[in-house]
Parts: sequence; C-alpha cells; structure tokens
Amino acid sequence: MKSEELKSIVKDKYGKIAQQIDQDNSCCGSSSCCGTGVDYTVFSESYEKLEGYNPDADMNLGCGIPTDFAGIKTGDHVLDLGSGAGNDCFVARAIVGEKGKVTGLDMTEPMVLKARENCKKLKYKNVEFVIGDIEDMPFDEMKFDVVISNCVLNLVPDKTKAFSEIFRVLKPGAHFCVSDVVIKGRLSEKMQKDAELYAGCVSGASGMDEYLEIVKDAGFFNIKVHKQKEIKLPDSLLSEYNNPAELNSYHSGERGIFSITVSAYKPE
Repeated sequence: MKSEELKSIVKDKYGKIAQQIDQDNSCCGSSSCCGTGVDYTVFSESYEKLEGYNPDADMNLGCGIPTDFAGIKTGDHVLDLGSGAGNDCFVARAIVGEKGKVTGLDMTEPMVLKARENCKKLKYKNVEFVIGDIEDMPFDEMKFDVVISNCVLNLVPDKTKAFSEIFRVLKPGAHFCVSDVVIKGRLSEKMQKDAELYAGCVSGASGMDEYLEIVKDAGFFNIKVHKQKEIKLPDSLLSEYNNPAELNSYHSGERGIFSITVSAYKPE
C-alpha cells in the first residue's frame, strides 16, 4: 500500500474517533463504539495523577507517557507530534509554565479542532495546535527544545523522513522523547498487510533494532530506551491473523509487540 493511502486511512480512522467522542464522551477510542476490530485502548497508560491532565483531551490512544522521561524544563518550547485532542500538550504545559510554549502537530483536522476547543476551555495562551504532516513539518529549523510523541510515529509510513524532520526542527543540543510501538520477531503476512491494524498501531510497527537504527542514522546520539512493555493482544484477535504455529510463537516470546519510550539528542 502506498504512503498516501496509509495516511488517508489514518486520517479517516482518527477523524472518526474524534467525532465519535464528541457524540459520546464515554467512547475513549475503544473498539466497541468506533466500529473497528482493534481496541486502541489496549496500549494506553493512565495520566490521571499527572499535573495538567485534562480528561476531555484523553482518548486513551497513547502507548506510554513520554513526558515522564522527556526532561522538559520551565520555559522550554515543546513540540508534540500527533497531538490528538491535546492530552500530552496540556501535561507538557504544566511543566513549561507561563514562560514556555507548547505546539501540537496533527494531520487530522477533527483532532486539531477538538484540541483547540479543549485549549480554549483551559484558557491557555501559550499552547497552539497546527495541522500538518510529520514527514514534512510546517516549522522552521532549530525551533524546539524538546520533541515528544505518543504512539504516533509508528503510524508514519516513512519513519526515516519523520526522524530527519525531528532532527531538523530541534535546536542544537536539544532532544526528543517518544513512546511508540515496535515488534520483536516478525508479524505474520496477514497482520503486516491489514490496514485496520496499521491504524491501530500494530502492522505499521518497525522492529526494535531497526527503529533505533533509524534514530541513529538521522544523526542523533545518546539514544536511551527508558521503558519497554509487552503489549498483550487477545488471542481472539491474534488468531484471526496467525496460523497455530505463528500464534504459539507469540505465547513462547519468539515474537511480540512492545511499547517503548526512547530519547536521543541532537549534537550541539
């Protein structure tokens, strides 16, 4: 499937999730109300105890909490890639304070509109949300102190372009910290090709070693994996895409799906 087709699938899926949540706040992006075979909430972690947390912005679509390891400081300008309804942006805003700034970038217009509505309710003057493509960001180079992202780069068809763009927009000596989905072993051919699983952060996943190599090749150093957690998908889902031998390889640990939180620095 071509890159533009995959982006269209992601836009459509997450646009529907944003619109569904506007209609029913109990949805939270789950499979039961968004008409998808993938339960997106299986990846998520709880933000409820974090300063800046706003339940209206939390769609349970992340796979970690990148702000926990991002080293954000008061006064920083933070960029959140795939900012959705603004959840990570508002948590970052609590850290950067009045003197800092937070920018959210998302290619799905309904998500950006939802984030702007949430921001207006919170009356933040130093948080903005921009529509744009992670592979071709609408920002000048060397603009941000920290880049964060939560379970989004996995959805970008060309991850080499994505990390090249992150490198470009970071200031010298600045860094990124992202939570994302990677795989161990190899997904079955059916799982790799399924567009629905791609939009659900599964079939678009890179191997962990490949992922870290892309980061290194982009020019980053001091690459550190702060956290990794195996994501247990239900057998009912796995059995749809795997034969018995492939299913056993998940149970034995030969292959699996993991969330990781990783950071790296741009040279000064």
